[in-house]
Amino acid sequence: MRVAIVENTRVTHHGQIGVALHEAGARIDLFKPHLGQPLPQDAADHDALIVFGGEQNALADDTHPYLPKLAKLITRFTAADRATLGICLGSQLTARAFGGTNHIGTAPEFGWTEVQLTAEGQNDPVLGGLPNSFPIFQWHSDTFTLPQGALHLATSSGAANQAFRLGRATYATQFHFEANRNVVADWNREFPDLVEGNEPGWLDAYPARAATTGALADEIGLQIARAFTAQI
Repeated sequence: MRVAIVENTRVTHHGQIGVALHEAGARIDLFKPHLGQPLPQDAADHDALIVFGGEQNALADDTHPYLPKLAKLITRFTAADRATLGICLGSQLTARAFGGTNHIGTAPEFGWTEVQLTAEGQNDPVLGGLPNSFPIFQWHSDTFTLPQGALHLATSSGAANQAFRLGRATYATQFHFEANRNVVADWNREFPDLVEGNEPGWLDAYPARAATTGALADEIGLQIARAFTAQI
């Protein structure tokens, strides 16, 4: 199993996805186009594509001119029937790639929030084994409309489109299921002003929340990661 991972920002954690891929013995090729590194041309050399998040929005072509190429790459992996996953920015780019509309700054969510599965989500190969409602980590301000033909898998009170699937195994999740408590703790250290700006008092409240809600979110995130890896 050989997986292409695209990182879109300086601090990128693979978290629960990294755990699941390691368990499966996957070979990982990293691509960092935000540093000027080229992207793969197509899906020929990889069994899956994973696109992580970043601080830029999905329409920031002026500051991140590789974004249209990355969106096209997502469509190529899908056309080749390779498992494809977009998280946060990656989900917004997946929506863009298939004709959805990106809405910038209209749906802020931060911290562990409740996400609910739709009827389609309850029967999905990746999300279907989860509770109908579960906590998972969020950090975003943008959202999107569903592309034509997408199956709507999950929703929340803050952003209706939390997860969707196209075809057999092209997945997009607005929420950060990869972000286990170690990842979130590192974000707290790296970006204290940003997290406090999103939720004043977050740093003080974090230890208690991590021990309860965060622990459950870790279990959910690893379950999703393993189920997606199984689609590869």
